[in-house]
Amino acid sequence: MDPLAAVEETAFLLERELAPGFKVKAFRRAAAVLAEWTPEEIAARASDGRLKATKGVGDRTVEIVTQALEGRVPDYLVGLRERSGFELDADAAALMEAIRGDLHSHSDWSDGTTGIPSMAAAARSLGREYLALTDHSPNLTVANGLSAERLEAELDVVDGLNEGFADGFRLLTGIEVDILDDGSLDQDPTLLEQLDVVVASVHSKLRADSRTMTERMLAAVSNPRTDVLGHCTGRLVQGSRGTRPPSEFDARAVFEACAANGVAVEINSRPERQDPPDELLALALELGCLFSIDSDAHAPGHLSLLDRGAARAAALGVPGDRIVTTWPLPRLLAWTTRPR
Repeated sequence: MDPLAAVEETAFLLERELAPGFKVKAFRRAAAVLAEWTPEEIAARASDGRLKATKGVGDRTVEIVTQALEGRVPDYLVGLRERSGFELDADAAALMEAIRGDLHSHSDWSDGTTGIPSMAAAARSLGREYLALTDHSPNLTVANGLSAERLEAELDVVDGLNEGFADGFRLLTGIEVDILDDGSLDQDPTLLEQLDVVVASVHSKLRADSRTMTERMLAAVSNPRTDVLGHCTGRLVQGSRGTRPPSEFDARAVFEACAANGVAVEINSRPERQDPPDELLALALELGCLFSIDSDAHAPGHLSLLDRGAARAAALGVPGDRIVTTWPLPRLLAWTTRPR
C-alpha cells in the first residue's frame, strides 16, 4: 500500500469518527511531511531510521509507513476501516447513490481544519459533482467569520480552483451566514447576490423565547438571498461539546415560510446534531418543504457523513426529488437563482 495514501486515509477516517482534533492534526501534519518526498525517499528514510527522527512524524506514522512498505494494510488503518462502516438499508443506499453534492462545508478560512483545495479534493474523491464552500460570516468571530473583504478574496481562490478541474466537478461559492437578532443576514446583501448558495443559520441566543426566535427565523427565510435554513434547532445530542436542547420556535410557521419561499430545510448529517429532530423533519415533509442533506463538514473526513443524513431522510420517507442535493448542477443553480 502507498505509505502516503495510508497516512492520508488514516486522517480521513479519524475525521469521520470525529476523533480529537490533536490526533487528526498529527496525521495531517505527517502527511504534509511525507508529501514532500518521492516514494523512494520515503522508503529510504524508513529503512535507515531518518523517518523516525523527522520532526512532525510520530511513532504511529512510522508504524503505518513501515507496514505499508511491507505491502500490507497497516494494522491501525484496518481498525479504522472496521469502525467506519455505517450500514444503510436499501432505501437509504438508493438515496445515498442519488446524492450529487453537498451545500454546507467549511475550510480553514473560518473554523475548518484544512485548506480549500483539500476539501475540494476530498469531495471529488467521494464522487461528489459539486460542493458549496460556506465559511462563516463576520458576526461569528469565535469561528473566524469572513468579512466582506475576506469573502471576496476567497471567491477568487474558488474561481482559480474551478479553472483547474477537468472532471466536471464544481466548487460552489457560498456562505453560512449568521441570522442576526433582528432576522437580517450577516453579510453585505450585494455580495450575497453574487454567491451560488447561501445557508442561513442561528448561532447565538438559542435560548430566546419562542416568539422572538420565530420572528427572527421568519425574517431570514423570507429574505430573497436565503437558499437553505441550516441546522434549524441548534441542538446537540452528543459529542465533545456536550448536549444542548433544541431552540423553541413555531416550527409550523417557519416551515410554511420555507415552503412558500422555496427555501430548503437542511438535514444536517453530523452525528452530534441530527438536526432537525425526526418530528420536525416529518412536519417539514408534510408542509411541502424542500430539503438539503448536508455534511456541515469542518474537515475532509466529515464530507463522508452524508450517509447519516441519507439514512434519516430515507427512514422518514423524504422523496429524493425534494432533496436539492440530488439535483444535477444546472437544476440546482436554477433554483438558487430563482426570482424571489
